[in-house]
This record gives sequence, C-alpha cells and structure tokens, in this order.
Amino acid sequence: MKNKNIIGLLACTFLFCFGFTINGNLSLYFNISGLLIVFGGTFGATLLSFKTEQLAIVFKVLRTAYRSKTKKETEIIQILIDLSIKSRIQGILSLQDEENETSILFLRRALGCLVDGYQADQIRDILNTEMYFFKMRREDSERVLRTIADFFPAFGITGSVVGLISMLGGIGDTSIILKAVPIALTSTLYGIVFSNFFFLPFAAFLRERTNQELLLQKIILEGVIAIDSELNSVILKTKLESFLTPSERLETLVSYNKIKERFNITV
Repeated sequence: MKNKNIIGLLACTFLFCFGFTINGNLSLYFNISGLLIVFGGTFGATLLSFKTEQLAIVFKVLRTAYRSKTKKETEIIQILIDLSIKSRIQGILSLQDEENETSILFLRRALGCLVDGYQADQIRDILNTEMYFFKMRREDSERVLRTIADFFPAFGITGSVVGLISMLGGIGDTSIILKAVPIALTSTLYGIVFSNFFFLPFAAFLRERTNQELLLQKIILEGVIAIDSELNSVILKTKLESFLTPSERLETLVSYNKIKERFNITV
C-alpha cells in the first residue's frame, strides 16, 4: 500500500475507534461469547464452503496484492518502446536477454512467445488465454472474500438470537438478563464491523488490483504484437499512449504552425 493510504487508514481507524469511547467504556464492546459465536460460525461455514487449499491461495493473493507494487502504465510503455528499438537494431533474438531478466511474468511470457518465433495471431491467442484465466482466478478469490463477508452479519444475527433466547429464559432473574444483553448486541456489531471494515474492502481492493494488472497486460499484448510487426517506435508510442489518460501522456500538443508546414497549408 502507498504511504498516503496507510496514513489515511490509520487516521480513519483512530476516528472509528475513538467514536466507541466518547460515550462509554471501550471494554463494554468486548464480549467473548459474541466473538466465539460470530468467528466460530463464520469460519466454520467458510471451511464447509471452500477447500483449505483455496483459502490458502486467497490469503496468498491478498497478501501479495497489499505488499507488492505494480508498475505504472507509463513505465510499461517505456519498457516496450525500448524493446522495440532494440529489436529493430539487433533483431528479435536479442530480446532473449530481456526475457530472462524481466521481473514481470506476463511480459516474460510474451517475450518468450516472440523469441520462439510464434505468429502474431498465435501470440495474441496465447496471451488472451493467459489474461482470461488470470481474471477467472482473481474473480474466484474475490468471490471467496465476498462470501465470508456475507457470513459475518448472518452469524452476528445468530449471536443476537442466542442472547434473546437467554434473556427470555432468564425472565425474573435480572443477573441473567444483564449477562445476555451484551451477547445480543455485540454479536451484531462484530458481524457488521468485520464484514464491512475488513472483508468487503479486501474484495474491493483485489478487484481494483486485478483491473490494473489486466490493463498492464493488455498494453504488453499490444506492444509485443507491434514489436513483432516491426512497427516504428514513434508510432508504437502513440498507439500505447491511447491506454493512458490525457494527463498521463508525455507528448505535447502539435503547434498550428507545424501542422501548416506539414500539409502545406497557406491560409
């Protein structure tokens, strides 16, 4: 995560927790029975729904998404332009070194197809398949996170029902009612907080990261196809910058005088 995100998260978490302490003791919001019901029920349902191997993959994907940084679109475009120039000067086989050195797996895969002499339509088909199943795997991980997020409020309500039943069973005994009320209220609180403050944001972040990586892969795909067709590096730069927002494009606007000179405009 970026430093700005971390600072903002810490500030918002402080405000969130501070809101609990303004009108009461923070210890009032901790209840062991409520925690056991919500977490035990949620993770029990999760284990019934998914294999442990799949859950391990989701944890690994999420950890990697938060800890590793992706390259910017402008960096990928510059790499592809450099590769295009090198290819035109030294030939396609000179990209073998780049294939071995690059740390971008998808780019390494694309360069491998290029160096091995695959046709353009074959390269496009292979990389499109790679992108499709990458997206499918990420959507599967996102689905797991959203399912867990749905379990939390459900078992929060379960804890509330348990507390209400205990209250009804203790009618006439004030001590039993006072013990049951925190279970009923805190269980719902835990379910809502852990669903909306953790697992739904995890799923949203994973989707955002997936979309960003798919964009980079699309840029790499188009760039490698252009390198294979020996497209001029200037034209390649113009083509790949179509993926960027206007503010990210490095090119400057062409002056009107230059346009008149290029097309012999006398007016």
